[in-house]
Amino acid sequence: MLIRDARAEDWERIWPFWRKIVAAGETYTWDPDTGEAEARTLWTGSGRRVFVVEDDAGAVVASAYVKANYGGPAADVANAGFMVDPERSGHGYGRALAEHVLAEAKADGFRAMVFNAVVETNPAVRLWTSLGFTVLGTVPDAFDHPRHGRVGLHVMHRVL
Repeated sequence: MLIRDARAEDWERIWPFWRKIVAAGETYTWDPDTGEAEARTLWTGSGRRVFVVEDDAGAVVASAYVKANYGGPAADVANAGFMVDPERSGHGYGRALAEHVLAEAKADGFRAMVFNAVVETNPAVRLWTSLGFTVLGTVPDAFDHPRHGRVGLHVMHRVL
């Protein structure tokens, strides 16, 4: 696999799985009906560094962004979003991308990373904790999951 900075033309290869993941309504707090233009801004907009994972055949199978979570004196705390094409899960793309993004965020001068709203039923919680993230707190019943009903949203943190 190849992990690299995204180029503008990669969006057309990110959008199909972005749309599928957000429309499922299980892991992101974005509107499941988000249109492509708004989705592109959410994922690739100003202030974001975007990465993609290509498989051995050159297909984009995952993507992530990293950005400052806060401004001013707290601008060295990062935030990130990660997506792996659901049809390509289970191949280690998510872990490899996460490790790459954490290293790049540190190299870019961020001192920590925070996730503001991790759905507590998201299987990625296990990945994040294995990579050193801790749950700082949980907002109870904040997310209406299509299968589990009302579930909490974790705030997770890790020093880089």
